[in-house]
Amino acid sequence: MTPALGLELFAFGLLVGCYGSLVGAGGGFLMVPVFLLVFRFPPTLAAGTSLTVVFANAAAGSYSYFRQRRIDIRSGLQFAAATVPGSIAGVYLLRFLSARTFEIIFGVLLCALGLFMGLRPQDREAEELPHEVLEAGRSRGIVLRHLLDRKGAHYSYRYPWWRGILLGLVVGIMSSLLGIGGGPLHVPGMVFLLGFPVHIAIATSHFVLALSSLVGSTLNLILGQVHLATALVMGAGAVVGARVGTELASRLRGGPILRLLSLALIVLGIWLLVRRG
Repeated sequence: MTPALGLELFAFGLLVGCYGSLVGAGGGFLMVPVFLLVFRFPPTLAAGTSLTVVFANAAAGSYSYFRQRRIDIRSGLQFAAATVPGSIAGVYLLRFLSARTFEIIFGVLLCALGLFMGLRPQDREAEELPHEVLEAGRSRGIVLRHLLDRKGAHYSYRYPWWRGILLGLVVGIMSSLLGIGGGPLHVPGMVFLLGFPVHIAIATSHFVLALSSLVGSTLNLILGQVHLATALVMGAGAVVGARVGTELASRLRGGPILRLLSLALIVLGIWLLVRRG
């Protein structure tokens, strides 16, 4: 690797880390198309290398979000546990896909997610839930959460426990299969299907990413599906960028953040679908 290429990869990793942490997506949706279209990596190598960088980004971003007190740790641990079997299955399923099939699946998924996330979310205001409501919700399998972040913002929300676990399982399979770390799937799922406030969804998704991508990237390393030099240089840039992204996220409202992710997903999805060879 030449010094010039190393600098370019570090800068790309910095961009990926910043933008990925800003939207809670890890940055795999940016890296995989570049690895496929520019570096001409085969799908297994593109996904494995991307997932390794995603782990570095997610671990650094999770630390910053933890300090901001925006991670729903209890829910995040449950979701992460559900992604582990899915992550293992996704790594092995990847070996049965052709390059073009992989790109079509990835492109359709990105476009669908981009359109879905273009819907304007509404952050939920804090509410004090009576003890009777809490107990009634728990008896029906409803999880209720009330968080207070470092800046004093209150977040209250509730979701069906089984739906969160099912979402985590699907995210685990698709994240390892596509090498995107799961954030582009998990953030809209947590916001629109589970009712999480946007900022809590982003931070918690990043926490889940750190845990699930560790499993997927380790398996890819064992299978020889990681371009190690690229992953190390980009990972270093992603760690720096993650700190910048988490700080920006704390200053923006949820709607603009999701629209930024929506636009990027649609553009990259169309790019993959229309390319030839």
